[in-house]
Amino acid sequence: MTEARGSAGPHARRAPGTPCWVSLMVHGLAATERFYGTLFGWEFRPGPQQLGPYVRALLDGHDVAGIGHLPPDRRLPVAWTPYFASRDVDATADQVRLCGGTVAVGPLDAAEAGRMAIAADPSGAVFGIWLGAAHLGTSISGVPGTPAWNELLTFETTAVAKFYETVFGYEEEPEISADSDHVTLRAGGRPVAGLSGLGHALPGDRGAHWLTYFQVADTAETLLQVTELGGRILDPAHDSPHGRVATVADPEGAVFSVVEDPS
Repeated sequence: MTEARGSAGPHARRAPGTPCWVSLMVHGLAATERFYGTLFGWEFRPGPQQLGPYVRALLDGHDVAGIGHLPPDRRLPVAWTPYFASRDVDATADQVRLCGGTVAVGPLDAAEAGRMAIAADPSGAVFGIWLGAAHLGTSISGVPGTPAWNELLTFETTAVAKFYETVFGYEEEPEISADSDHVTLRAGGRPVAGLSGLGHALPGDRGAHWLTYFQVADTAETLLQVTELGGRILDPAHDSPHGRVATVADPEGAVFSVVEDPS
């Protein structure tokens, strides 16, 4: 994690590669709404139904994230998935394939909201591609209950950084350290996501995956709520240069991190 805030202004057309949305596909939609509604104060409204039942999570009336029912015929993980902005989803999907990735869903239109695809990089980490029309993406940031950052946890960063740089036009900012394999991805001159090479410390049961951080007001209080609501603490709260962070799983096993803004 490099910077706590990674989203553009609420109605700005995002630079290509900017994280613009996070979405979760689950088996039990109603139970998941209860978990995140209580944890983050989200309310829910119906969203595009192209892949089945889907709701948008709102905070104070602003779009924050999406949660959908996992179609039985789709081999998608129960996981938070970041979507990156594109000016041409079909061309981006073609570039994903050319660079050794795969496209699992789409490209397809999500009603009047926009055009999307779900893909995986060569290491298997799943991400989305989004071109907003009526719906540009997350429209609030920098407050508790909103996405703060996205970090790719992978075996090593060199090859996969080249993949994302080619697909989305990122500039790379490697962290020079003998004991750290980390790259910050920049779009439009701003840091927007990170890549962390964990080597053999990468969880074998999950493989390479994107991890979404959500901002919270109080990490300790949030962890109490997570366990009370049926979730699990995977990495207890600890201090970082960007605030107090912890990693948890919701009742269906979707993993995410929370970060308490130090300011």
